[in-house]
Amino acid sequence: MNEPPLEAGLVEPAPLGYKDRSVGLTVFGILTLLLGSLVALLLLLMLVGLAAGPRTQNAPGPVSIMFFVVFIYGGLAGALVWLGIGSIMARRWARALLLIFAWSCLVVGVFLLVFMPFVMTKAMANLPADAKTGNPAMPPAAITGMIMFMMIFFGLFFVVVPAIWVFFYKSRHVKATCEARDPVPRWTDACPLPVLGFCLWLMFSALMFLFMPLINHGVMPLFGMFLTGLPGTLLCLIFAAVWGCAAWWLYHLDVRGWWLILIALVVFTASSLVTYARHDILEMYQLLGYPQAQIDQIQKTGLMTGNHMFWLSFLSVLPFAGYLLFIKKYLPGRP
Repeated sequence: MNEPPLEAGLVEPAPLGYKDRSVGLTVFGILTLLLGSLVALLLLLMLVGLAAGPRTQNAPGPVSIMFFVVFIYGGLAGALVWLGIGSIMARRWARALLLIFAWSCLVVGVFLLVFMPFVMTKAMANLPADAKTGNPAMPPAAITGMIMFMMIFFGLFFVVVPAIWVFFYKSRHVKATCEARDPVPRWTDACPLPVLGFCLWLMFSALMFLFMPLINHGVMPLFGMFLTGLPGTLLCLIFAAVWGCAAWWLYHLDVRGWWLILIALVVFTASSLVTYARHDILEMYQLLGYPQAQIDQIQKTGLMTGNHMFWLSFLSVLPFAGYLLFIKKYLPGRP
């Protein structure tokens, strides 16, 4: 993704001697469309499950969760369809966004494959037998088989497929084909792709902060305590504004955005670490209104108890901070 931006109003000519990849762009565009359709089908199945679940449990429907699911999976399905059409039309913005999307999925997939065996083994091994139904605890062989199946599934869809997309769309021939067929500078040309990808992730995070008051009642960690209700909602809005402002500045290669998100990241991480060092995350689940039976089930897995959330918060911020340091070289020294 290491590509220089175009200056405003200028068109970078396609290099001579490139191989036309229009057919490949069409094929990968159709495959991207199919992936979008698959996500849309998954969304439909999830909505059916969420709508049917409360009826069997005599509980009200989780409207906020359904809205969040529609936003995430519906947005992903629509984006994949839009990008697939853009690839078929050989648009330079589609090639840039698909490359960013593929890299993001690949990185997430690698992390999933690294941590999945440990997490799933611990969670399944701690699940007790069901005394009501007489079902025994899951035997080790079944646990191993399920973990292997999940690793193959995630390895295929979150590592192999994104790696193929990255290999194709990062080709200089594909880039030259898109520039020849779409010579007009697009908004994706305003900054280097590594910076653009980071800006898009910041905007996505800002949207998640906006949704938090709807799906978690505004519960937010803040330096040793959990805010709820209006104070938690205001904190979510503040973080959303900071993340969005940083994304806007970084998109325009303004170094103030880099410093803003660095300071915000340090504050957010320190707040989470102090909170989870003093409190168990199960306390947050109680504030979220989880049924006690469900909290007990989470506690039995042993994954979210003790200082696990403390270390998870610390380790999860390291890749983000590392990438933030990486893109600093694309920014000027002074604002």
